[in-house]
Amino acid sequence: MITLRPADQRGEADFGWLNSQHTFSFASYYDPQHMGFSALRVINDDLVTPGAGFSTHGHRDMEIISYVQSGSITHKDSEGNIKVLSAGEFQLMSAGSGITHSEYNTSDSEPLKFLQIWIQPNTLGGTPGYQQKHFGQSEGLTTIASPAGERRDEKRGEKGSGSESGGFELKQDATLSQLILAPKSELVYQIEPGRKLYIHQVSGQLSVEDKSLAPGDGAKITDMQAITLVNTSDSQTTALIFDLP
Repeated sequence: MITLRPADQRGEADFGWLNSQHTFSFASYYDPQHMGFSALRVINDDLVTPGAGFSTHGHRDMEIISYVQSGSITHKDSEGNIKVLSAGEFQLMSAGSGITHSEYNTSDSEPLKFLQIWIQPNTLGGTPGYQQKHFGQSEGLTTIASPAGERRDEKRGEKGSGSESGGFELKQDATLSQLILAPKSELVYQIEPGRKLYIHQVSGQLSVEDKSLAPGDGAKITDMQAITLVNTSDSQTTALIFDLP
């Protein structure tokens, strides 16, 4: 079964300095039909004006992933990390027993556009952690985060451990992959029994079986053994795929 989550039906918060589109219930946006999907709890599509950002605030017991689409984020946290994330980079902050952090668009001219993703961990507490990497733009499927920190490039058929390839280690039985398809190309994604998928379209157009996704659209996939992902357009397409328990 494939259930679409159209971009124009998401929740929205507009504070002037921040416009945020909420795939799932978040803050003042509440929809009992969209409280999350398996361990995936939040996908916020955020646009931050120059010079603005999120002041210091706290988290605990959550795996928080940021993906910068354009602009850059200046990140500071209570573990002593002071980092800048540029366009194309991913960050995984494991909140563990508790962490505070701030995120700012320190540019005086360029807006910041990024995805904020929360995944509920399967173990609580523990020391907070921080991981950051640009995983490149290889065509096919590249694993960004998994329980073993494993990274896989499906196009080349290579598989390696996190220590060898630099994939993030996630505190959940879930895998986040980056899908990049060239024009007029396709990929068949095999789904293990009992697993669910959530696809978030980042850019371009993607056909998921008989469903079409545009930027910001999502798709919940349950009770299927495989799906065929097709880029029918004349330009590259990028999506994020969450393989969930």
